Amino acid sequence: MNKNTVNRGLLRNNYNATIYGCYLGYVIQAIVNNFLPLLFVTLRSTYALSLASVTFLVTLNFGIQLLVDFLSAFFVDRIGYRASMILAHSFSALGFVSLSFLPELLPVPYFGILIAVILNAIGGGLLEVLVSPIVEACPSDNKATAMSLLHSFYCWGHMGVVIITTLFFRLAGIENWRIMALLWTIVPLANIVIFSFVPIATLVGEDEKGMSFSEVARLKLFWLLFIMMICAGASEQAVSQWASTLVEQGLHLSKTLGDIAGPMMFALFMGLSRLFYGKYGERIPLQRFMVGSALLCLLSYILIFASVHPIVGVIGCMLCGFSVGILWPGTFSIAAASLKNGGTLVFALLALGGDVGCGGGPTYVGLLSELFSDNLKIGIGLAVIFPIGIILGILGIRKLSLEKAVEAKD
Repeated sequence: MNKNTVNRGLLRNNYNATIYGCYLGYVIQAIVNNFLPLLFVTLRSTYALSLASVTFLVTLNFGIQLLVDFLSAFFVDRIGYRASMILAHSFSALGFVSLSFLPELLPVPYFGILIAVILNAIGGGLLEVLVSPIVEACPSDNKATAMSLLHSFYCWGHMGVVIITTLFFRLAGIENWRIMALLWTIVPLANIVIFSFVPIATLVGEDEKGMSFSEVARLKLFWLLFIMMICAGASEQAVSQWASTLVEQGLHLSKTLGDIAGPMMFALFMGLSRLFYGKYGERIPLQRFMVGSALLCLLSYILIFASVHPIVGVIGCMLCGFSVGILWPGTFSIAAASLKNGGTLVFALLALGGDVGCGGGPTYVGLLSELFSDNLKIGIGLAVIFPIGIILGILGIRKLSLEKAVEAKD
């Protein structure tokens, strides 16, 4: 028996390897969502793009992910998690390769960027649907803390994108950004190998029947969770997608300092929030922590809007990162605990809601900013409606729980 055969055998029987592969899956999704925004200023100057054109890249990315979320609810269970994960990573790799070459090969460079975004978004959308239910199905004691820890790897991936990309630009020059895009293909290619062999469990057993779309659609709880996912995605990406541009242009810092002070600090504090709840979540009621986080998010938007000094704006980005950390995985955890037989369908639909927010939040900020002479601080200040939506959603869930408790007594 050779070494490769032994290694494949270890992967096939090791659910820890499955979880580690899912961690890496979220790192890949972080690369998909956050590499291109680091190039917004460069792309605008290189290809003479308007702010509206750059804004559309964000909208397209999350719009395609939204479509994939919806469609995956009907095909993932048929072709299986393994085949779906391999497809997700393949599309992600193709997206990075396309970004490296297509803008220079096509007569209109912007079309090349659009194609790359579409390919990346297909991969990212599938990953969003698949990774959480795969980890949820793996044997573990506390699902909420496991989910929070899983989602923290999106943040570490976000940080890694900023650090590695920034170092590359400093050493090789930002004009070589196409090479950096090509190098990112290594990560999804490596995970294809992992998911070719690791064991994968399912949420709903073979002898059980998951909820149908019509059954899920009739539940008030589902629609509250769906709205919360929209607000969670919007709360996060409204600042995350514009952090580099905000700090560079709005706070008048250099490209390198802008990327470090903006998106990297945002990702660091978002990751710390998820890591904190992953470690201490058993002691803190999830819904209470989510309400406190939404209030902190509200404060962070106000700080960014009112900042007259770069440091205040950077603090606002950091607080925003910490505050949004629990909103997405927390909503997933409430759904997994409350809708036991929802299976892949519920995760896919909630991911769809999250991507509505991820695309809508930055677009909302970008369009409003353009109305105020490209002032991003005003656009972010007007995004306070998103954390308010989280608070109202939690209150609605509590009301439903009380109603059920009263019905049970009667």
